[in-house]
Amino acid sequence: MNLPLINAGPNHGKKMTHTDRMLIQGPQDNFPYHCRFERIGRKLPQHSLSTRELMANTRHHPDIQLERLTGIHQRYICSEGEDSFTLAVGAARDCLEKSAYHASDMEMLINCSITKFKGGLSNRVEPALAHAIKNAIGATQAISFDIGNACAGMMTGVFIMSEFIRRGEITCGMVVSGESISNLSINAAKQIRFIFSKQLASLTVGDAGVAVILERAPTNQGIAVAGFTTLAQHSRLCLGYPSTLGPGAVMFTQARTIHKVAIEDSPPLIKEALDASGLDFGDIDYVIPHQTSTRAIEKGTREISERLGIFPKNVVVTVDEFGNTASTTHFVALYKYLSEGRFKKGDNIMLISFASGLEVGVIIFTMDQLMESYGPAN
Repeated sequence: MNLPLINAGPNHGKKMTHTDRMLIQGPQDNFPYHCRFERIGRKLPQHSLSTRELMANTRHHPDIQLERLTGIHQRYICSEGEDSFTLAVGAARDCLEKSAYHASDMEMLINCSITKFKGGLSNRVEPALAHAIKNAIGATQAISFDIGNACAGMMTGVFIMSEFIRRGEITCGMVVSGESISNLSINAAKQIRFIFSKQLASLTVGDAGVAVILERAPTNQGIAVAGFTTLAQHSRLCLGYPSTLGPGAVMFTQARTIHKVAIEDSPPLIKEALDASGLDFGDIDYVIPHQTSTRAIEKGTREISERLGIFPKNVVVTVDEFGNTASTTHFVALYKYLSEGRFKKGDNIMLISFASGLEVGVIIFTMDQLMESYGPAN
C-alpha cells in the first residue's frame, strides 16, 4: 500500500503572513474517487456533572461565575469502568448499528484521542489503543494505528483516511476517539484560586466518544475540501503535564491569547478552503466550530465573519450541554443535530478546528445520505 504524504503545515516556527497556506485536500488533486461520511456514532458516560456542582467542590472556593462566563450548564464525566477505551468502543458500536457495513468490512481504523486510557487512568502507548478497539468491535482485518493532533485529532483522522479512500487504496474505514479528560477538571478544582488562572479552561471539559465511518462516494458527493495548517509559534499557549495532586493530568492554557491569535490568523486560511470548495462563507448552512464556550464561539464567529465580509446561516453551539470534549467536540455536535433532524439534504456543513499547536483545520462537506438513519423518525 502506498502511503499518502501528510505534513504538519508550512508555518513551523515563524510568524503568520499572507503567503502562508493550508495543506488542502480537494478537487484540485484530481484523484479518482470521492469520500463521504457514511455513519456517525456517539457514546456518552452514564453520569453528568453540573457546573454548579463542580464549582461547589473547588478547594479554595474562588469567586468565579463559571456558568455565566462560559455558558456551560453541565458536562458528562467518566465514572468507574469508563475510560477512553470504553467510550471509543461504545461509539464505534453505535456507529456500526446504524451502518450498512459490518465491523469485518472495515479496512482501516484510526484512533485519534488525546487520552488513551484503558483500565482507568492508565495511559496506553504500545500496542496502539486502535489495535484494542478494532479487536473489541470485531474489525480484526483492519489496518489500525493511533494519531494525535490535540483537539483537531478526529478531523485530522478524517483527513488522513479520506486521502486513502480518494486515492483508491481502501473503500471504507472508521475514525474513532474516546476522550476521558474530566480528570483535568477534578485536578484544577483542587488548585484554582482566581478567574485569571491558566487552569480555568480545565473546568470546561467533558468526556465523550465518537466514531465515523468513511466510504467511497459517488462523483461530486461528500467531503468537498479538507485543509490544515500548523502555526507552531503558538505551540506553548496550552500545555499539559502529569498531575502531582492526584491521578490524571493538569493543563495550563492562555485561553484569551489562543482566541486572539486564532481570530487574527484564521480568516485567510478559512477563505482559502472556501475558495477551493467554490463556496462563500454565506453559502455555509451550518458552521460547527470547536466547542470551547458560548461567549468565545459567538465572539469568534462575529469577528471572523466581519473579516470575511459575510456571515454563515447557522452556527452550532452544544458546549452548554456537553462542555469541551476535546477531539470529539465537532462530531458530538454533529450527532446531536442529526438526531434532532436539524439538517436537510444539500446543506453545506463546515467544521472548524482551533486546536493547541496552534492547529487550524477546516472540513467542508455536503449533507447527503448520512442523515437517513437519524432524526426523530428513527
